[in-house]
Amino acid sequence: MFSGIVEAAAKVVGLRQEQDNLHITLECAFADELHIDQSVAHNGVCLTVVELLPENRYVVTAIRETLDRSNLGLLREGDLVNVERSMKIDGRLDGHIVQGHVDCTAECVELEEANGSTYFKFKYAFEPALAAKGYVTVEKGSVTVNGVSLTVCDSESDSFRVAIIPYTMEHTNFCRIEKGTKVNLEFDIVGKYIARISALS
Repeated sequence: MFSGIVEAAAKVVGLRQEQDNLHITLECAFADELHIDQSVAHNGVCLTVVELLPENRYVVTAIRETLDRSNLGLLREGDLVNVERSMKIDGRLDGHIVQGHVDCTAECVELEEANGSTYFKFKYAFEPALAAKGYVTVEKGSVTVNGVSLTVCDSESDSFRVAIIPYTMEHTNFCRIEKGTKVNLEFDIVGKYIARISALS
């Protein structure tokens, strides 16, 4: 379980394909604090640490299902990945409840400067059946974009906007998101439960 408060933007320093699996080597300031089998969110995708390396590096493995449902299969050496260790049970929930299970990808279709902050508009494929199960955004609700907990504005059936402050821009991979960039989305788990309960009523 995560909170969507990104700890660092890790650098991709190695990619190795092994059959359907992709082994991703990352360089991160807190890599020496990790241990084998630990869960870490990568662009919002929960992956297990499988190897620890010198020079603040570690390895995770993404399977075919993960690569098909997220943007991890598009990674190249030098890319930045938003990383977050799992939430401490005795800590504050500064973001919102994030599972680390990406629902789909979205495309950045618009950027707009707004007096120091930046609005990003993301568009995703709208499917009525999934929307009925809570795979949607709502105005002022929460959404996770590349692992970052954000507040939705201008929510539409297949798109939404988020406002990114300078701190978030500097400390996450939002600094590299441009028009056409694919990002990972995780819709709010609370909304999914409400939709499910409503469907059973």
